Amino acid sequence: MQENWLSNAEAPLTIAVVGMGKIGLPLAVRYAQQGHRVIGCDINAQVVETINAGRSHVHEEPELLTEVPRLAHEGNLSATQDTATAVQQASVVVIIVPVFIDANHQIDFTMIDAATKAVGTGLRAGTLVIYETTLPVGTTVHRLAPLLEQQAQLQAGKDFLLAYSPERVSSGSIFRDLQRYPKVIGGITPASTEAAKIFYERVLQAITITMATTDEAEFVKLIETTYRDVNIALANEYARYADTHKLNVMAAIAAANTQPYSHIHTPGIGVGGHCIPVYPYFLFANPLDQPGDETTIRLARHARFINDAMAMYAADCLEAILGPLVKQAVLILGIAYRGNVRETAFTSASLLRDALRKRGAMVYAHDPLFSDDELRQWGYTPLPAEQEEKIVALILQSDHKSYHTLDVTRFGRCRVLLDGRHALYEERNSIEEAGIRYVAIGDGTFMRTQQNCSAEQAIVSVVG
Repeated sequence: MQENWLSNAEAPLTIAVVGMGKIGLPLAVRYAQQGHRVIGCDINAQVVETINAGRSHVHEEPELLTEVPRLAHEGNLSATQDTATAVQQASVVVIIVPVFIDANHQIDFTMIDAATKAVGTGLRAGTLVIYETTLPVGTTVHRLAPLLEQQAQLQAGKDFLLAYSPERVSSGSIFRDLQRYPKVIGGITPASTEAAKIFYERVLQAITITMATTDEAEFVKLIETTYRDVNIALANEYARYADTHKLNVMAAIAAANTQPYSHIHTPGIGVGGHCIPVYPYFLFANPLDQPGDETTIRLARHARFINDAMAMYAADCLEAILGPLVKQAVLILGIAYRGNVRETAFTSASLLRDALRKRGAMVYAHDPLFSDDELRQWGYTPLPAEQEEKIVALILQSDHKSYHTLDVTRFGRCRVLLDGRHALYEERNSIEEAGIRYVAIGDGTFMRTQQNCSAEQAIVSVVG
């Protein structure tokens, strides 16, 4: 079944990359840079037109600005909405279409199911299909393989090769990460695993780690992201303890981390993004679990509640300093889930906005990466210039570079700046010289009262 390309290291490949988003496009570019012909597939006509015109619609990766036009002009990179036809031409298909969770934290397979069916329609015998989307354990074998087989009328592992290899990159550093991190691979058969290994060693020159099954490879990615969520939750527990006992959590963590077995992350007012706040639910909300299986993942569930409750804790902090927030004007600095990244997926800013509004505060938002219209579109109220004098508190939610030079004297009535990311510590003197109190989560500079502990109550009420 194995195609000639497995034994011919010199022949350029035709690769279909399904999903031209913030990870799919850099992957396609990386493959094309190695001299392979890459066809990007996407249901969005504007994305396809942009790529074929030699422009990048993804702006977080500077390399794309030069490489997309060059590779499109040379003919190594093109795009289409016709996934089936692209797959018919390809010897390798890489699928990087997202799986989401809904408002009730239930897993939504709609997009990847549709992409899988489109791939199956054009799938030929001998093709290698690889999924890179983060998936609940068992999804490749029990959900996606049957969809491919049904559409293609071919048998996975016998007529075509099928493997899973999770993406392990971050927005803004994808090309660096592709070189830095080993590629984890698991196939549904030994031949599938070996083919995927050969593919990634050719197109990425990557170190590869092979797992026994696709299930095990899926598990790897969930371990990575859940570890970070649990670690941050532990740091947030330490931060609340530090505030209660007037200790400096960052100084204590820095000292503790000089011991080689301590790797405590940074506490803050919440965890956002496409990955960390989402993928733990793939472990304890796996649709393939049997009744009772969810009890095997308890710590990750508690960590999710702890991290989401940090927005409420931030509101507690302000009330401990300012008193009741009713009709007090508060400005959230940054709605992006991470500093210097124009992304709002599961941003803590929304939780923070809601927690402040529940206390009766007048909540405004600012973000240099978004226009006022975009802020409104996401449910935030932009701050008019004439309202700056009404702001009594600033909360740093996104560590954007521009906030390090923010002129806080513009906010004449502001009494406190809550640094939710421990990012402005070096600027604290200039902040306090402006008459604004600088406070960071876990710096121990304020004492909460029994009445001001809604975040703790929320966690206890949910996790017992």
